[in-house]
Amino acid sequence: MNYLIIVLLIGTIILIHEAGHLLAAKLGKLPVKVFSVGFGPRIWGRTRGETEYRLSVIPVGGYVLPDIQEPEDYFNFSIKSRIGFSLGGPLANLTAALVCLFILDVVAVGFRFPTVFLFPFRQLADLTGQIVMVIPSLFQNPDQLSGVVGIVAAGGQQTALDLSKLLIWAALLNINLALLNLLPLMPLDGGKIVMDILPALYPPLRRLHIPLALTGWALIIVLMIYVTIHDVTRLLGFV
Repeated sequence: MNYLIIVLLIGTIILIHEAGHLLAAKLGKLPVKVFSVGFGPRIWGRTRGETEYRLSVIPVGGYVLPDIQEPEDYFNFSIKSRIGFSLGGPLANLTAALVCLFILDVVAVGFRFPTVFLFPFRQLADLTGQIVMVIPSLFQNPDQLSGVVGIVAAGGQQTALDLSKLLIWAALLNINLALLNLLPLMPLDGGKIVMDILPALYPPLRRLHIPLALTGWALIIVLMIYVTIHDVTRLLGFV
């Protein structure tokens, strides 16, 4: 049961991330073709305006599909709208982390002025700073990386249906997802922001957008395979 809760928690956090992108797209007047809850074939959908809101077979996470015909069409929108769209997901995760910390503080010390306006923001800043300090060491020691398998295993063991521990895990996972996506590497949100800014300064760099995105996806797939194998072997006691 613990492990199922962590799986659902991860899916919810990813969905929050994608919902942030959707909201940012709507605010920035970027057309969205599909907003899906889950992945894979569609189970149910309803179209409102220009967007189809879809429920898919695999109910974990989701995605936002902009309504553009060609990749180059994306650059026809203002740089402000494009950067806002990329920032929407990480900002949604940081907001969700703040809410988790707020609930945690209210449960612990009650509803007071510091609990609402001071403690959660300070805790968010502290946790974010700690994670930022750790990120460089992960590139030097990739064995410290964990994928979904490792996160589910660790979360299931450590939370034990304890509300406070679940809230801390939710806050940490939200912050981690936000910071991961803000790394300046394609196709992460931070990389997209870099590739929005640089072509605005030097337009010929726009032609690198697709090659860098494809290379980035290839590296992410290889990394996901690596961390999954490492997680499984570690759980089986081979490492």
